[in-house]
Amino acid sequence: MPRSQLNSVIRSRLQPAHRRIAGLLPAAARRRYLFLAGQGRLPRLHDPRTFSEKVNWRILCDRSPDLAWTCDKLAMKEHAAKLRDEAGIAVPETLWAGDDLIAVTGRTFDRPWVLKPNHRSGLVRFGSADATVDASTLAATREWLRDDQSVLLGEWAYSQARRLLLIEEDISGGEPLDDYKLLVFHGRVAAIQVDRGRFTGAHARNYYTPQWEPISVRKTVASSVPTAAPENLAAMLHAAEVLGQSFDFMRVDLYSTGDRLWFGELTPYPGGGVTRFQPREFDAWLGDQWSLPASPRPVSVPRSRRRDAATAVGVGVRAVVPGQRTEDGAGEPAPVPTLPASPLM
Repeated sequence: MPRSQLNSVIRSRLQPAHRRIAGLLPAAARRRYLFLAGQGRLPRLHDPRTFSEKVNWRILCDRSPDLAWTCDKLAMKEHAAKLRDEAGIAVPETLWAGDDLIAVTGRTFDRPWVLKPNHRSGLVRFGSADATVDASTLAATREWLRDDQSVLLGEWAYSQARRLLLIEEDISGGEPLDDYKLLVFHGRVAAIQVDRGRFTGAHARNYYTPQWEPISVRKTVASSVPTAAPENLAAMLHAAEVLGQSFDFMRVDLYSTGDRLWFGELTPYPGGGVTRFQPREFDAWLGDQWSLPASPRPVSVPRSRRRDAATAVGVGVRAVVPGQRTEDGAGEPAPVPTLPASPLM
């Protein structure tokens, strides 16, 4: 059995077991258990340093009202709609929202659509313009409102999200869109995660600097050959920084169709803080970009002087992120290292 297929089988069997066990534990113990299962070590929750540790600290400790609505998809869209002109984005239209799909059973919409739970992540069901909400849709989504992600994983902001289903217009045009996930720290993009072929058997994930220099990092999903920068990269960076400017950290997910930039969602807890970056030095570097609420805010550096890069040196890795500059702005991009095989989790 190929390694990638074996990894998929192991993940599918172990993750449900890990989550069931974790659901029986108190919140702090649950986070430690899940972190150990995903990262192979215990987190430093009292002194978080890496990005993953800080995500776990946020899950356990940050109860800011500004964070409370960020796992509610309808609230996210309201936030994006208020900033759409400044950010230069479009927001997919919500065609229906409610707590019982029976209300729209047998109904078609005037365009392709996608069905999602308002209070959970990673679940979608697509429909064409002439597709109805039918019995198979009801059966496939029956558990979507019952399963509470906040109870299972302890991710607090999900507990504040309304338990609803929503149907919105499908902007993909029938083809999988590249999913641009921009990591915004204190109003500045530090790195870009690009998922290609998501929800297909050809899912690949790559990382880039804001200048579109490839970063040799893997996380859960195998990487592919780096692609050319999108023509609207500058617009993406601007949109993400506008949408994420009020948070110490936020992942802003965007889509691009032709010359149009679309809002996807906000993600305050990427990977639940338990999926592993390979190599780990990138996790440490991302953690350095994030000052938690109890810590002093970093000094803002003009974009022309920033490269948002680091030479995170480790065994067999010369530089995790290429393009570090010296204090006077000079310096050549460091070579991208070759990484070992992707971890299981």
